Amino acid sequence: MLEYNKSIIGVTDGFNKDAAILVNSYPKVPLTVDCVIFAFEDNALKVLLIKSDLDQYKDQLSLLGDMVHSNEDLDVAANRVLMARTGMQNVYLEQVHTFSKIGRHPGGRVVTTVYASLLNFKHHEMKIHENELKWHAVNQIDTMAFDHKAILDYAYKWLQKRIQEHPLALSLLPEKFSLRQLQNVYEAILNTKLDRRNFRKKFASMGLLLDSNEMEINVTHRPGKLYTFDYAKYELSKRNWVGIDF
Repeated sequence: MLEYNKSIIGVTDGFNKDAAILVNSYPKVPLTVDCVIFAFEDNALKVLLIKSDLDQYKDQLSLLGDMVHSNEDLDVAANRVLMARTGMQNVYLEQVHTFSKIGRHPGGRVVTTVYASLLNFKHHEMKIHENELKWHAVNQIDTMAFDHKAILDYAYKWLQKRIQEHPLALSLLPEKFSLRQLQNVYEAILNTKLDRRNFRKKFASMGLLLDSNEMEINVTHRPGKLYTFDYAKYELSKRNWVGIDF
């Protein structure tokens, strides 16, 4: 715990006064939040990015971020930033990591806490498009402003781990989906080719896919069966859920 010498700052009594003076004696380091918003479209994992508004990073891509106000906590700040930048509401955000390396911002010391989310395009409409805000394929991004490429890489690894720990990827699919569609999602996010037989065997063994007794229609390949995910059974068994290890 950080301690201080009362004789140095001239405080003799009064707990609240002591605390206020102590806090005011701390170094002032700006605190920000950055949001890494992932989505799945056209069999590709994408991330929502804007163009930096700093001359030093002109035309470079940047994450959605802003300062944390003195009267708000981190979760509130992250949701405010996302709402203000995109117009999207009710997006689940998870705190991923805090980046505090000295020199990460050209203007001075700045600490940022990163939030990430994986969402379905159809459930969240982007209503603001300022600073060329749009979706970019994750595997096509080479450089970014600040240390945002390092942040994106960290959040991407977090996402790859999370979709094997929890059935998050199912939220990207329609209510009824084929095993081909399901495998496409996992392959895109994990950035690897999965063995078709082993993939289907893995999901079949979990007993969480329900046969809808329907088939795909209007597809260019051989139509496959359509399934739904048994969320009720998952909720009952998730304490024993061991994840999906590909």
